[in-house]
Amino acid sequence: MTPAERLKRALTDASYEIADPYGDAAEVSEAELGALMPLAYGVTAGGGAPGMTSARFAVEEAAKERAPRYTPDTCRRLFEALVAGTERRNWADLGLTADALTRCTGPLPDLSEPARFLVEHALRESYADRRQLTLLALGALAGEETLRRVVQHLLRAEDPIARDELEVLHALTPTELTLFSQVDRHPIADPPAPPEAWRAIAALPAYAGLAHRVLHAAADRTDAIRAGTVPYRSDKAFTSQEVSTLGRALRVALVRDEPWLPDLLDRLLPGIALAPTAARTLPSQALLYEITRAAQEWPTPELVTGLRTVRGTVRHAGVPKQLDKSLKKIEAALAERADVALRLPTLGFADDGVLRRQAGAYTAVVTVAESVELAWEKDGRRLRGLPAAVRRDHADVLKETRELVKRAAAHLATLARALEGSYSVDATHSYGWWRTRLAGHPLGRSVVGRLIWEIETAPGTWQAVLPETDALPEAPEDAAVRLWHPLRSDPNTVRAWRDLLVEARVRQPFKQAYREIYLLTPAEEETRVYSNRFAGHLVHYHRMRALFRARGWTSGRPWHPGDDDTAERMLGAGEWCVTFRHALADRADEDALASTDQVRFTRRTDGARQVVPLAEVPLLVFSEAMRDVDLFVGVTSIAADPDWTDGGPGHAYWRRAGFAELPGTGEVRREALARILPRLKIADRCTLDGRFLVVRGELCTYKIHIWSANILMEPDDRCLCVVPARRPAEGKMFLPFEDDRLAVILSKAFLLAADTEITDPTILRQIERGV
Repeated sequence: MTPAERLKRALTDASYEIADPYGDAAEVSEAELGALMPLAYGVTAGGGAPGMTSARFAVEEAAKERAPRYTPDTCRRLFEALVAGTERRNWADLGLTADALTRCTGPLPDLSEPARFLVEHALRESYADRRQLTLLALGALAGEETLRRVVQHLLRAEDPIARDELEVLHALTPTELTLFSQVDRHPIADPPAPPEAWRAIAALPAYAGLAHRVLHAAADRTDAIRAGTVPYRSDKAFTSQEVSTLGRALRVALVRDEPWLPDLLDRLLPGIALAPTAARTLPSQALLYEITRAAQEWPTPELVTGLRTVRGTVRHAGVPKQLDKSLKKIEAALAERADVALRLPTLGFADDGVLRRQAGAYTAVVTVAESVELAWEKDGRRLRGLPAAVRRDHADVLKETRELVKRAAAHLATLARALEGSYSVDATHSYGWWRTRLAGHPLGRSVVGRLIWEIETAPGTWQAVLPETDALPEAPEDAAVRLWHPLRSDPNTVRAWRDLLVEARVRQPFKQAYREIYLLTPAEEETRVYSNRFAGHLVHYHRMRALFRARGWTSGRPWHPGDDDTAERMLGAGEWCVTFRHALADRADEDALASTDQVRFTRRTDGARQVVPLAEVPLLVFSEAMRDVDLFVGVTSIAADPDWTDGGPGHAYWRRAGFAELPGTGEVRREALARILPRLKIADRCTLDGRFLVVRGELCTYKIHIWSANILMEPDDRCLCVVPARRPAEGKMFLPFEDDRLAVILSKAFLLAADTEITDPTILRQIERGV
């Protein structure tokens, strides 16, 4: 039997069980999944045979991860199953109706009767407000009378902004209302709506007009609260229904990239984040968080800057922490919107990247280079610190200038993150635009100049340049420009660029010339649709979860040992999705461990996500995704934890993985060490030997593993535990890219090369036992 046939039998035959229902569910097509959904919904949770229940959960889990396709017949059968299930459970999953309506592969069948039943039940049992837009779509299918009843139920006098939206929706056609059922999601529990749904809604003139109207009405209300003409109440500026409406309106405005939106956000964001009194509460914390959720789906540089500004002024103690988490996701998502991500304001900086502000007899000088720095001058002479007269007499200029430094630094960080993220999109730009708007931009030049770019000087001929050291070539204004990637270059050229960076002491804003590349392995060709390259590692779970957020991945949160979860990230402008399976290995407290598992790729086609063989994934998408997973394992593995002392299987893994062959990150780190070591004062005491940096001290010879930074002592390979309290190598030597582990390795090398000067008794005892 095929996987679909096995699942169908398990869902209908109580005596039949499948060995691996989740594995079978992963193999069925989207159309087969749609045919199985009515059967799965018909199985009563907890009331069916074990085999039926397992098959049901497997099918429903697969439906959450992928997009089932429904024929008109399976769509009708799903609605019938929902009616039967509603009578049995006294509750209907209206979210399934939204999926069926928007993923039907043919003309919708006559669903008026089941739609009317579902609407009447929802209104009667008081759960209609949970899926308002879906209820409106069902009401339209049931007929005008039912639709009017839904609208009357949802209208509230105290929600003028929500009432405006309802009146617009009521005037739409049933087909147009069906679009809205795709975006009818719980703001926290459910995944974001597919991008194509928002694009379709944004194309409706009536709703685009509504978005402009209600967002300006919201800003007017917050202006009135600040002016005192509307009483201030904590988090009561907008009702929950209005917050939902404003969230949808904002997404439409962001999709359309409306020119009026930045100025409006400059009014609205401070208006909802800062009380007009000295209170630490917010006029609308709910709307602020709804805006951050919208920004994660449709970010713009202006919105990122606005949220960063709010983060620095809000008085509520818990809000900045939540905004920090959201901003990491937003910046990662911004990298996928290459069309808007690279917009940069000048902020008043001159063409040379310098801004000057007068403060009486003193001048504030803000300079943009590797970082944004503020200095003070008097009569053209640079001062050592902040003049007391400026602090005393020009506090307003000082505050404004410091805020400007923060904004400029935030823009540079956003630009660097967006450029790095554009690798998976393989973005190109026109030479004329790139030369003036990026390479010549007062702020952008500091980031762009330290990166290697390829310019198509003639059809099919690409010339690589580093603007900080090279003159730009002659090329047509419409010639293509793209970021250079080592995957597209030969090994000799890669080595030459790495040598140049070290010789010219150019520190890149992110790892480019030294970037790791990942190609398909024979083992992955054998497994076809999944990779086990990074499976079988033990990692610190909460550290890995923090890295997920920092790199723009999303994940759930397993609670019990053995629970598994999937972290995922969208790449290639949302076309590709990479998933990384992992499972909680032990307790769910702050010291929890997880075990790593498979990496898979899916591709969005016609709104559905399809599992794709690894060989069909674009090289850049595959390499960038695997680089992230390597980072997760490399940073959070217990093998790289010098404090790890637990026994049992964990210690066996620590010993095995902590000194194993080098993965991609370790190989690149080794190449960097080969160029850095000859320039160090301890060069005569250091050699590279395979996967180790060997350091000759006076008391002993040490081998530092280049991936984990763990140390072995010769001659018997006894472990030496050294936990650096800080990173002394940072700032004292040139590193061509930021790498915490490389800095730790070098700091350990300096320590051990002068081992007779070590005073830490715990380290000395270990060395004396090993000698």
